[in-house]
Amino acid sequence: MVRIDELKPTQSNPRAHTTNRIDQSSSEPVQANMQPQQDAAEDVVIVGAGLAGVGVALGLHRKGVRSMVLESSPALRTSGFAFMTWTNAFRALDALGVGDKMRSHHLQVQGVRVMSPTTGEVVRELDLRVQGKLGPHEARCVQRNVLLQALEEELPAGTIRYSSRIVSIDDDKEKEGGGDAKILHLADGSTLRAKVLIGCDGINSVVAKWLGLAKPLDSGRRATRGHAKYPDGHGFQPKFMQFSGNGFRAGLVPCGDTDVYWFLTWSPSCPDGTEDVDPSPAEMKQFVLAKLRSIKAPAEVLEAVERSEMNDVLVAPLRYRPPLSLLFGSISKGNVCVAGDALHPTTPDLAQGACIALEDAVVLARCLGDAMAGDGDGTETVEEALRRYAGIRRWRSAQVIAASYMVGRVQQSEHAVVRFARDRVLSGVLAKGLLMMPDYDCGTL
Repeated sequence: MVRIDELKPTQSNPRAHTTNRIDQSSSEPVQANMQPQQDAAEDVVIVGAGLAGVGVALGLHRKGVRSMVLESSPALRTSGFAFMTWTNAFRALDALGVGDKMRSHHLQVQGVRVMSPTTGEVVRELDLRVQGKLGPHEARCVQRNVLLQALEEELPAGTIRYSSRIVSIDDDKEKEGGGDAKILHLADGSTLRAKVLIGCDGINSVVAKWLGLAKPLDSGRRATRGHAKYPDGHGFQPKFMQFSGNGFRAGLVPCGDTDVYWFLTWSPSCPDGTEDVDPSPAEMKQFVLAKLRSIKAPAEVLEAVERSEMNDVLVAPLRYRPPLSLLFGSISKGNVCVAGDALHPTTPDLAQGACIALEDAVVLARCLGDAMAGDGDGTETVEEALRRYAGIRRWRSAQVIAASYMVGRVQQSEHAVVRFARDRVLSGVLAKGLLMMPDYDCGTL
């Protein structure tokens, strides 16, 4: 157990480590010719500079707690282009101090239009500006790179250490007084001693593996996405267009006056999960266009796909962590915890993955920051603070994963009865379901 009075600057020095090691990838071992370096020491190390990781770092900074973020890429990762940012996420962004900056760069999405799979016309429309239980709803399609840059700009220089990939974690039993620090082994052969370790390292998280969380499962579905630019303006109304077809679903939404984001998810026809699609951008566009033409999607939607820049990952499997495993698994253990996709990878059907990652950032920064900065009652240890965070996020994470999975199954079902009910009866209910999960407040720092 790490107590607050133990979190003081520590001189770097060589030390022995136990062999309770979890390797991130056996196919990419640390090069044998690299000589081990002396351990550097940090109070709080965050693995991964995605939305959760940078958000936690900023939240801790607002609380007066310094952290270091280790990012494996040479620069901020911006894959995915954009994501729907709902009311709950804007409450988190407001708590972090960047909400208004995002509002100034992105259009407010006024409603959802559910399109007919047989005529291509609007069959349901939902206002997204209605009053929720906790206040008015708000939704915008936020560009990922814009948000990440805004979060990074608020951090002290040098907080994010790029090209720093974790390959394994060791327990450190050499700390005087019986501390619970971890030794992080990096791909360049260096090591880093972390008194508090926070895994925000995505769906293949090495930290989640160390905690023993259940391995994410393949939903049997795939996704692709794109980003269309219109230098002279796109002409789309600020509304989210939602399409469903035989075994697939799609959506299109404007981010600003000159940018449009779209996605397509589908169930591969082959039993092994593959699809007869050339992985090149050109062939993937034709695959998407064929799906949209089959449901008579409007010409302007087809044109947006035609002019799009495709995602770096052309086809991505949709994976999720079994929700029941989160109710009983170890979200935190000692001075280690996880957040973001490392905690709750989910299918995108409720557009909540990034939103609840931002919730995680605020809740974790509040719990840990109160303990470390002395804003609480002065008796809570770091371990107790992380357990409190895990207790708050456990049910919320499982609830979002389960609801998203079920909505995706219904919207993408090929079963004749389910399709009839979805298209004739449930389309409005499913659209309104988009507002249920955002009606949540993670609180302030």
